[in-house]
Amino acid sequence: MEKRASGVLMHISSLPGKFGIGTFGEEAYRFIDFLEETKQTYWQILPLTTTSYGDSPYQSFSAAAGNTHFIDFDLLEEAGFLEKADYQSVDFGQNPEKVDFARIFTARRPILEKAVAAFLAQKDAVLLLDIFEKEAGWLQDFAEFMALKEYFGNKALQEWEDKAAIRRDEAVLANYRLKLKDAINYHKVTQYFFSQQWAALKTYANDKGIKIIGDMPIYVSADSVEVWTMPELFKVDSDKRPLCVAGCPADEFSADGQLWGNPIYAWDKHEETHFTWWVYRIREGLNLYDFLRIDHFKGFSDYWEIRGDYETANDGEWKPGPGRALFDAVKAKLGDDLPIIAENLGYIDERAKQLLEDTAFPGMKILEFGLLDTRGKSTDIPHHYTTNTIAYTGTHDNEVINGWYENLTSDQQHYTDVYTRRQPDEPITQAMLRLLYGSVSSIAISCMQDLLNKSADCRMNVPNTLGSNWQWRMLKDDLTDERKAFLTEITSIYNRKNTDLHQQKDGNHDNTI
Repeated sequence: MEKRASGVLMHISSLPGKFGIGTFGEEAYRFIDFLEETKQTYWQILPLTTTSYGDSPYQSFSAAAGNTHFIDFDLLEEAGFLEKADYQSVDFGQNPEKVDFARIFTARRPILEKAVAAFLAQKDAVLLLDIFEKEAGWLQDFAEFMALKEYFGNKALQEWEDKAAIRRDEAVLANYRLKLKDAINYHKVTQYFFSQQWAALKTYANDKGIKIIGDMPIYVSADSVEVWTMPELFKVDSDKRPLCVAGCPADEFSADGQLWGNPIYAWDKHEETHFTWWVYRIREGLNLYDFLRIDHFKGFSDYWEIRGDYETANDGEWKPGPGRALFDAVKAKLGDDLPIIAENLGYIDERAKQLLEDTAFPGMKILEFGLLDTRGKSTDIPHHYTTNTIAYTGTHDNEVINGWYENLTSDQQHYTDVYTRRQPDEPITQAMLRLLYGSVSSIAISCMQDLLNKSADCRMNVPNTLGSNWQWRMLKDDLTDERKAFLTEITSIYNRKNTDLHQQKDGNHDNTI
């Protein structure tokens, strides 16, 4: 029987704190302490990469660079790169339960610039950056891309006024490197800060037996350093404009489908290189996290390609993806037993099912989906789960349980109450978490909003919408002793207690699910 375990899904940005957004500082360490105290094994987060269009972590300027909003100022002060007066009186947002992305975008930059200047004033700064740059082979390209992007008024790559810069004319780039030297150094140093703070936090988690489940979006943004430097890997024209884009047809979220806008991969070129870029990308992800959730796993079996003249996301067609060949190439380089989780949600046909079976990666089950079918036939309902799965109440794309339950029909509510054996006056969140933890899935992951019994307005993301997503933050006082006791209880009752710390001390710690 596979080992049973559990964890909590909450992004870094949702941590409480005083800097307008969650950071790698004190509250992140306290959250790990909470996971240890309640016998959890996993902390699942969203992508740590930079955010761009719509503030989404799934639309990043780089597949590798980190989100510098997560850099903690108190830690920079402890390192001697800031004074408390540099940031203590700065307004990072008035609502502690919402991230004000526009405000932190402008408020954090001058503070980080002071820290960068202090870092570069050190006698060993150049040596430290050289060492880091050797480890992060993507750093120079990323720093140049961001410096140019800022120089062109933060416009998307395809809108830069200098076409030679878009096309990477080497003589033109050489001039920009001199002209934008300070900005390039800023982006290098802030990535160094990010890397150091994240590594320390992850080490703290691992030392306490907590493993990090990270997230890798399948696609990259059209406005990204990858499209800029490796256009041959994407279906783009000579000005790097997408010839067709990614998304999905009509689904439960939208009658017009979802239009993501990411450029489609030129899969024939990836195959010619034996998927070298994917080997690199997955290796980088596994260096950053203990486990890697690959988003939109179906896109590797077949993907929805939307025409360049689209009116809605429905203006597309299914195309065959690289399939098993990609993961065979990855496993040949990185090993057979990769700690990967497949996000196998949405329209899953026989091709997608076969790819999941071929790779043997655990897939995901969503309890909210399962309870919608009052006939009990859904593959997402617990009596159809298998052990090689990760069970969730919902994900960042779903409603929190309270909002979901309010929108059910009376028949669905009755079915849910009966199926969960909900007790009189018991919160529906508690009933569903009990059911989730009691399932046969090897791993059960609770969304933090559900654990805290939060209301519908605490949802993280509504797919295919812009303007109010990715903003939710918990308050420090939300995590009561009662909430901790409940999580500890269901973790213990259903045999999901974390024993990794004991194994690690005995020298038997491993990375198996």
